[in-house]
This record gives sequence, C-alpha cells and structure tokens, in this order.
Amino acid sequence: MMTSDIQLNDIVTLIRGDARTALQSLPDGAARCCVTSPPYFGLRDYGHPDQIGLEPDPAAYVAELVAVFREVRRALADDGSLWLNLGDSYASDGGTGRQGTRGQRFDRRHTQETLGETRKWPGAGIKPKDLIGIPWMVAFALRADGWHLREDIVWHKPNAMPESVRDRCTRAHEYVFHFTKSPRYYHDGDAISEAAVSDHGSGNGFRRDHRLSFQDLDGKARGSDTAWNGIGGRRNRRSVWTIPTRPFKGAHFATFPADLPTLCLRAGSEPGDVVLDPFAGVCTTGVAALAEGRRFVGIELNPANLVLARPRLCQSGFGLIHARPAAIPPRPSEVGGYHA
Repeated sequence: MMTSDIQLNDIVTLIRGDARTALQSLPDGAARCCVTSPPYFGLRDYGHPDQIGLEPDPAAYVAELVAVFREVRRALADDGSLWLNLGDSYASDGGTGRQGTRGQRFDRRHTQETLGETRKWPGAGIKPKDLIGIPWMVAFALRADGWHLREDIVWHKPNAMPESVRDRCTRAHEYVFHFTKSPRYYHDGDAISEAAVSDHGSGNGFRRDHRLSFQDLDGKARGSDTAWNGIGGRRNRRSVWTIPTRPFKGAHFATFPADLPTLCLRAGSEPGDVVLDPFAGVCTTGVAALAEGRRFVGIELNPANLVLARPRLCQSGFGLIHARPAAIPPRPSEVGGYHA
C-alpha cells in the first residue's frame, strides 16, 4: 500500500509509501541513476505490514525485489544505472544478515527486540549454518529479468562489527552490484578514479617513477591502464572499495556511509540529474546526491525515517516545502562519457 504524502521542490522529492506501488507514480525515464540498499533478508522487523525482508524463504524475498527493480528499470533513463548494496544472510535458528547478527524487531520508536527462534529456512538445499548467498541470488534474478549485470563491487569495511563466531572468519564486506538498463550507458570513470600506486624508491634515495601497480613481475605493462603521469597520477578505480562504516546518531540502525553512494552517483550521473532511492531510509543517498549537485527522489515506507531524514536534507542546503502537485523536472541535455 502507498500513502501519497509527497514533499518536493525542484531539488528534492520524498514519497512516503511502499516502493512496489510508489514507483508507479514516477514517469518513464525520470531518473538517471538509482542508488539503494533494500532491507536485508531476515535481519530486522521494522513493524510495518508491508515491509520487505521477512518473507518466509529466500525465494520469496528475491521475487519481491525483482518486482521492485522491474519498476525501477522503467523509471530509469535508457542510459541509466542501478547500484544495489546487499549483505548476505546465514541460515540458522535466528535471523541473520548484516555482519551476521541475529534479527531484530523494531517498534514505531525503533527500539530493538530479537526475533527469537522464528527465522528458519528449510528446504531448497539450505541447511542450518549455510551462507545463503542472497546477494548473488538477487543479482542473477535481476539479470534474468532483463537487467545488464555489469560488475560486482566488494565494499570492504575496515572497521567491521566484531562477531562471536569461532568457526568462520568475521564478515567484513558486502556487495554493491552495478546494473544497467541498456548495454550502452552513461559512465564517468574519471569521476571516481583513484590515485595510481607507485614505488617512491629505496632507502638510498633513488626515486623510481615507474608504476609497479600496472606491471607484471617481469616488468612488462599490464592491461590497458596506460594513462598515467608518474607520481600523483590516476588510474581506473578497482572493484574493492575500502570505506569505513560510520555511526548515525538518529534511531536508525542500517545506514550506510555517504562515501558509498557518492562514488556510485558520481559514476552514473551528472550534476542536475535525478538520483532515485526506492528504499530511502534516512536518505543518506539523498544527502550525497545533494552534495554532488544532483536532484533526489526518495521513497520510504516508514514515516519515522522521513522525520529523521528531513533535517539531514535541510542541512545539505536544500529546504523542503509542503506537498504540492508537480512533475519531476526534466534532465539537462545529455553530455559526458558513455560506456559501450
């Protein structure tokens, strides 16, 4: 279900409602880029009857996300991208998900309560203690539904949450999948390039300006990364992004750091474009979008999250106004780089 509670101006549009229906209010091709992180499977109960994440089994969860992102694909421009952040889940007596913690229930004030012994997923070859593989299940299902699966990015968390497990490694990563609507799409690799790695020399003061990161052991150049200018040069960003998690003082427990959506929307959009998040939460994607000169459309089921989001967006320098009917402004003329 959806309640059409829309606050918008020429920069920000917030829609309070269920992404599965709220997305239908957006016109075709309304956004250039979608950056989002849906509720993880079996992790938390947010106390809303229409929430996604507490389906009876992984297949049902995947089906719900496929339906949402099918509508996202319609709302994206033909050269648009989807950047999807998902963590995995373990099958056990209690719900598990991000960082392997047990599932938690939230009341309207977001106080925590464990889900208890209610989250089991028998059958389909999933056994207790199995890593389910939720991110890849979703990725393959979206690919089968028509998306182009371009890459899997590993979000490495150097300050990952400690776990009490002793029979496996502590999880310190999640996935960010890059999907596109078309085989040819907008991509600005220069906007997210990283510093080239080089050897500054040995202890005798001899300075070597050659680029060791692009050489094989025999010293020959590797790959097609040839645009390098010595010390201080740039290179195409690698597929492992080391980004620390950051605490959020508000009463929401699943925010990702703004650095993560910033990289995604820099690569997949230009200033003035519309960035979409159908699971907006407290609008971290929106904060990043506004900071980068983009416009933002956020959809959120829980009205309490939008209460937390409003001051964050206003602090970004863009005040929200009361609901009034308006269309999403058209995108500026398309310029920039394309990737075939």
